[in-house]
Amino acid sequence: MILTIGWMYHDIMNLYGDKGNIMVLKKRCEDRGIDVRISYCDIGDDVDLSAMDLVFFGGGADKEQSSLMRDLLSRKENIQKALDAGVMFLLICGGYQLFGQYYIDANGNRIDALGIFDYYTVSGKSEERCIGNIAVRCELEGQSMTLVGFENHGGQTYDVATPLGDVLFGHGNTAQKKQEGFYNGQVIGTYLHGPLLPRNPEFADFVIMKSLRKSYGEQCLEPLSDDMELAAKNIMLKRMELL
Repeated sequence: MILTIGWMYHDIMNLYGDKGNIMVLKKRCEDRGIDVRISYCDIGDDVDLSAMDLVFFGGGADKEQSSLMRDLLSRKENIQKALDAGVMFLLICGGYQLFGQYYIDANGNRIDALGIFDYYTVSGKSEERCIGNIAVRCELEGQSMTLVGFENHGGQTYDVATPLGDVLFGHGNTAQKKQEGFYNGQVIGTYLHGPLLPRNPEFADFVIMKSLRKSYGEQCLEPLSDDMELAAKNIMLKRMELL
């Protein structure tokens, strides 16, 4: 069994250790005898994302997002082809924002995004910046789980029809609301950095299982020992006084 991952703009969109998510996916697959093949999709690269099982897109600041927009928009047709083919997507922060309608930066400049989903992002006032530890309660296809991570974003994301989960601690999509991220059954968008997956092993496995369905149908993953990962999560939950 092989899991193919398309890693978008790995050299530009890698804020707060987002590459750790790829490392976790690779390790948890290999521990189960699942091979992982990674295709890097950077500016100018000829990569067919519809041939992947999973596409990963990390976070970056306004400058980094602006630098890749022309290349990203040129891939819109192929991204839609990947969605139609059943490819799973994991989008972090800037990657999450750029699948929406547009992003208005701190200088008031409008950056037209892919426009695949209805949500949009506006850079908030300084007092609206969402920064710090965050915990999110999710109900994902019959699985209940609490995610922990770190958020640091000025962007306020509105009109999210299907949030990833409810915020227990922290901010989420906006400074005023208490919902975080986006999930429609195929695309996960979230502001959780840290990186996200090392301290959320059950969520990492959820992403793996959803990604394998494209090529192999429903899968049951062999359990792994997650004592260290869950200990790290519990430390975060205690800091947020949720445990």
